[in-house]
Amino acid sequence: MTIHIGAAAGEIAETVLLPGDPYRARWAADTFLDSPKLVNEVRGMLGYTGTWKGNPVTIQGSGMGMPSLSIYVNELIRDYGAKTLVRIGSCGGMQDHVNIRDVIVAMTATSVSTPSRGIFKELNFAPTADWTLLRAAVAAAEAKSTPTHVGGIYSSDVFYDERPDLNEQMVRHGILGVEMEAAELYTLALRHGRRALAVLTVSDHLLTGEALPSDEREKSFGDMVEIALTAAFA
Repeated sequence: MTIHIGAAAGEIAETVLLPGDPYRARWAADTFLDSPKLVNEVRGMLGYTGTWKGNPVTIQGSGMGMPSLSIYVNELIRDYGAKTLVRIGSCGGMQDHVNIRDVIVAMTATSVSTPSRGIFKELNFAPTADWTLLRAAVAAAEAKSTPTHVGGIYSSDVFYDERPDLNEQMVRHGILGVEMEAAELYTLALRHGRRALAVLTVSDHLLTGEALPSDEREKSFGDMVEIALTAAFA
């Protein structure tokens, strides 16, 4: 048990999926895991452990933004021995060829700042995904014929962004989508010698203004979860 995770020793698997929304954690656990057990509900941030094709898996909500995710990932690695951490979440599309409901597998995560910024000081550290996970996720997406894009994403500090000039530069430099967590996840995983990946579903689009209604988001996220699980155990 930690400050933010109430699971007992042995109740967290070495493989952890990290949706931001705790209710999405519950949906994913009920939909994809065998015999899911609620192992955390501290502050309403639900976590479940079960099995997928016989493999132990924990699905733990991580909240919104890098500071929140940083808390959970630090405790999962330090106190529970998590070794593979895969973010499953939504993102906003930033390129014309990226469509609503497409999946993005994030190779790199650009950011203005992260909770780890104080460590690096003047250094512009480049957080990247684990290659074995990324390669397996792309193979899993191709096997499912899921429209998938591989490349860089932007982890923003804010949801209500008032920097259109910054977004323009992200688009100009080929960034596929924007979300709020992956850069810190990748940084922490690299620091502690763990594997990490972000597999994201495009739920809205910054260029076209399209957006999935909230009641359709969960139904559209099934491919993303299956890709993440397949990659974790490839």
